[in-house]
Amino acid sequence: MHNYHFEEHHLLLRDQVRKMVEKHVAPIASEIDENNRFPAELVEIFGDMGLLQLWVPQEYGGPGGDLTSVCLVKEEIAKVSESAALIAANNSIGLILPILNFGTEEQKRHYLGLSAKGRTITAVAMTESGTGSDVSSMKTRAVKDGSSWVLNGSKIYITFGSVAHFILVFARTSEGKGANGISAFLVDTKSKGFSFGKEDRKMGIRGVPNVPIFFDNVRVPEENMIGPEGQAFKTCMRILDLNRPTVGATAVGLAQGAIDHATAYARERQQFGRPIAEFQAIQFMLADMQMQTEAARCMLYDCSRMADRQEWDGFSAKASMVKCFASDVAMKVTTDAVQIFGGAGYMRDYPVERYMRDAKINQIFEGTNQIQRLVIARHMLRH
Repeated sequence: MHNYHFEEHHLLLRDQVRKMVEKHVAPIASEIDENNRFPAELVEIFGDMGLLQLWVPQEYGGPGGDLTSVCLVKEEIAKVSESAALIAANNSIGLILPILNFGTEEQKRHYLGLSAKGRTITAVAMTESGTGSDVSSMKTRAVKDGSSWVLNGSKIYITFGSVAHFILVFARTSEGKGANGISAFLVDTKSKGFSFGKEDRKMGIRGVPNVPIFFDNVRVPEENMIGPEGQAFKTCMRILDLNRPTVGATAVGLAQGAIDHATAYARERQQFGRPIAEFQAIQFMLADMQMQTEAARCMLYDCSRMADRQEWDGFSAKASMVKCFASDVAMKVTTDAVQIFGGAGYMRDYPVERYMRDAKINQIFEGTNQIQRLVIARHMLRH
């Protein structure tokens, strides 16, 4: 992979993660998917390397990584397993980014310090049965009662909801037009009245538990509100802007992993007395797959450098471009990898069908790719 003007610490981190993946992730990647097993052992391994807490600033006990660092980590791990890559970046959107950008100093010292220990799992709860892209229809409510807020309602498709220690919950605290009146709370999953349901049966990212969660008069201390009351939609959008490039990083990793497998298979697979890699049709497919992936990678690290330099003008649109383009590329590339494998690619004996199943979610979560195109177009039409 081209070095993209990475700094020395980025290259060192990438090499360390690459070695760790080969030793700890690659041997269990297929088994995680086959058995739909949450690999709890990786939490400790990732935490010890500083990956779970990568974005925590040094002043709060963390490594002080930047967006480029997070993207490099996710890309390297996703080359072997998207499920594992999601675990590595778990705390970014559920805890670190919201606290770092909108938390009080007291919240930062407590929760970022806790995250810096590398053992905390978090989740984000926004989606409801009637609330996907349309957050204005949110039904979960939080009512003030003394020094606490009382939550009632439910959420669906909550990634890591059954294993999380804390969940960032979005709830309506007042009636308002559109997304106004929605607030964010950090909820301890040990709270009385919190529960989760049966794990969802997913097409991909198996081993990463997704569950519905329920709030039955769950009391949340007022100091656990993140950001201003009623303004959580703005909080969410800012967090998503920063996290969407990491989805692109996962997609780039998936695509590259699929290309590597397809290229190796094309060299080995014999038809008509020679390797299929010698056929122009296969060469054209491989070339297109690599070109598209490299274009996505260039876009990804251009975007991450913008954030690292705090160049926010146009960043939201660029983040949407990265997420949308890279995930579309991953879907196309992984599908083509299966095609190169032919009938073997459809079998679970080979990993490319898993890559194809995993790729799809990146076009859906963190805002569908249709929503990303709206964000991009609106930015274009405003300027």
